[in-house]
Order: sequence, then structure tokens, then C-alpha cells
Amino acid sequence: MRDPVILDPSDLPDLGARLRAAGRVVVWTNGCFDLLHAGHARSLRAARALGDALVVGVNSDASVRRLKGPGRPVVPEAERAELVAALGCVDAVVVFGEDTPEACLERLRPAVHCKGADYAPPGGRPVPEAALVEGYGGRVAFLPLVEGLSTTALVRRIRTLSE
Repeated sequence: MRDPVILDPSDLPDLGARLRAAGRVVVWTNGCFDLLHAGHARSLRAARALGDALVVGVNSDASVRRLKGPGRPVVPEAERAELVAALGCVDAVVVFGEDTPEACLERLRPAVHCKGADYAPPGGRPVPEAALVEGYGGRVAFLPLVEGLSTTALVRRIRTLSE
């Protein structure tokens, strides 16, 4: 059994260089991963299938609060990172404090940057980091979403059950 690999963002340039030198296709995805659920697991497996090594960015607690509101995250960043790192399809995890993963992508330079299908063109949400990824020769891939599986829906359901 392997130990979960949780890195500092400063470790990403060396990690990316080592993986590329070994001929591995590096894939990146990121998210809050608050209340890990089957949709997360399916997306992470789909991301891993696009390459040889999957590095996952986990938004810091402060970043999650800015993105999701004052009642989030439910699970602290260290625990969220450990849970994601424990999944067999994940090679490494990094917690990052920015609202977008651009700084991590610049350091790691993965061949594939994965986003959820809710970002897919033509009607998807903007991907501000797409220009950066495409600028160094990488590509953005879109992962299928599992209808009805979301942390926000889980939080609502838990709150309803506790009333």
C-alpha cells in the first residue's frame, strides 16, 4: 500500500519535470472536494484515464469560502487532501490558495488540464486558465458530470434531514 502523496505547490516544477523525463503524460484536475462523493471518484478516474500520472489540486479552506460561501468547507483542507490522495487513481495532491489553478498549472505544466463538463463549450463557464495551458502546448479536456451528485446538493440534503 502506498502512502498518500501531498505536495507543496513549490514541488510542482520538479514533479512535472521528473514525470515528463520518464515519458509519462501528466494530467491535472482540481476542485474543492468537500464531502467526497461518487461523482468526484468517477471524474478523477476519467481524468487519470487521459494520461499516466494524475495530480490533483485541492482548493484551500480560504479559497473554498470565497468560492462557495461562509458555511463551507465542511471538511478542512488537510483532511480533503488526504482523502483525495488516498484514491488509487491519484498520484499526488497539492493544496492551493488561489481561486483558479493558474499558478499551479504554470509550475506543473501538465499535458492535460481537466475541467467538468459544465465548463465545456459552447455554453459552458469560462476557463480562465485555458490560454496558459494551450500556450505551453497542453490541452483542456472536459470530464462528464454525474447528474444529481454534488457537494452542494449533499449539504442541502443533510441540512434538511437535521431539521
